[in-house]
Amino acid sequence: MRKIIIASMAAAAFSLAACSEKAQQETSEAADAVADDAAAAGDAAAAGAADAADATADAAKEAGAAVEGAADKAGNAVEGTVNAAGDAASKAGDKIAEETKKAEANDKK
Repeated sequence: MRKIIIASMAAAAFSLAACSEKAQQETSEAADAVADDAAAAGDAAAAGAADAADATADAAKEAGAAVEGAADKAGNAVEGTVNAAGDAASKAGDKIAEETKKAEANDKK
């Protein structure tokens, strides 16, 4: 009886070992599949981040060019205003000199 029990226990141990090896193999395959999926997701995320960085750099260049263009236009407008103010001051100075001469001439009369 003792030999039958030992033989049954040995058979059960072998069947459990075989089952355990199969489960380990399946677990290993599942882990490999998960690792492959994670690597693919990581690659996709990295590619997406690189694309976003490129788009951000392009947008920054375009914004910089727009700001530069606006600054040039503003500078030109300021320069035009300064020139116009200078011309007006010059004309006013000429008019003052002319009126002063007239007033002096009238005083001499």
